[in-house]
Amino acid sequence: MESYKQEFIEFMVDSQVLKFGEFTLKSGRKSPFFMNAGAYVTGSQLKRLGEYYAKAIHDAYGDDFDVLFGPAYKGIPLSVATTIAYSELYGREIRYCSNRKEAKDHGDVGILLGSKLQDGDRVVIIEDVTTSGKSIQETFPILKAQGDVEIKGLMVSLNRMEKGLGGEKSALAEIRETYGFEANAIVTMAEVIEHLYNKPYKGQIYIDDAVKAALDEYYAVYGA
Repeated sequence: MESYKQEFIEFMVDSQVLKFGEFTLKSGRKSPFFMNAGAYVTGSQLKRLGEYYAKAIHDAYGDDFDVLFGPAYKGIPLSVATTIAYSELYGREIRYCSNRKEAKDHGDVGILLGSKLQDGDRVVIIEDVTTSGKSIQETFPILKAQGDVEIKGLMVSLNRMEKGLGGEKSALAEIRETYGFEANAIVTMAEVIEHLYNKPYKGQIYIDDAVKAALDEYYAVYGA
């Protein structure tokens, strides 16, 4: 596992973004872990988060894109932080773009924030996490309505490795098949478990035998 991935797992724990216990998800599933990107709230956290995303996007897509699109609302700060980090790390000026929930009819009119999309633009979508893939159903038509753009792929921070809307394959695998573009994550839950299981971090074991058993039970039902 690349060193930045190991650092990112520890960063999620330090930021209290990734927690282990008993949680009820929006889907109604009872999960032994929970990931909340809304817990990244400080300048230093957003700076580091943008750097991890930039490294993962560069690994997956190189410089072969023009725009980072972050769906409202959580995708807005992600796209901004990552375009800044990409410029600093790789010297490439990537434009950021996000959508409004409601189109603006005065001043900077339209549905988009940041850069407008142009014919020929190559776009990478950036999100916090994809559990079922439902958000892409909303994002994809917004992008395609803006012009002849090419969607290079999707980057999320954590691949939960759960069944998508179809109930068999993972959400990221379904996105690849349905929309024809790549879908990647900075880290997967398998990598999180590998890095934290019975290994102390700052004097604490976050995934002990009991948590590991709960994760195994959860993935026996919902895992893809």
